[in-house]
Amino acid sequence: MSETEEPLRAELTVEYPFTRTTGDVIGAFMTGLREKRIFGIKRQDGGVLVPPLEYDPVSSEPLTEMLEVSQSGVVDTWTWVDPPRPQSPWNVPHALALIRLDGADTSMLHAVLVDSPSDMSTGMRVTAIWEEERVGHIADLTGFVKEVEESDS
Repeated sequence: MSETEEPLRAELTVEYPFTRTTGDVIGAFMTGLREKRIFGIKRQDGGVLVPPLEYDPVSSEPLTEMLEVSQSGVVDTWTWVDPPRPQSPWNVPHALALIRLDGADTSMLHAVLVDSPSDMSTGMRVTAIWEEERVGHIADLTGFVKEVEESDS
């Protein structure tokens, strides 16, 4: 190609025009969120995964036994987010934490809504707070807040 020739150009649009149904497992999890309930799924070894998966991550066997877990649990690890990222569902500084709910053997990632990083600690107990209107989406779970201890009240 000489220096005066324009390169060949072609418009290209990359699309993935498909829809995916949630299926029995994820559908039950989302329906639970709409009802202010959190579900996990029992693994082949008896452990409970939250959020649930359709297949056991170790054995690859299908999983079907849904179990409700607590709305409270402990922070396994966390990081502080300030300023909030564009497109984040939280428009104020917050913690993102791996939270192991009571009754679960794995942690789920979600926000802990506290005022500053000094309000956070690994091992602290948190409890879920919910949107007033829920539609069956992860955003129905607003986030988690520090659990009020009886001596704090």
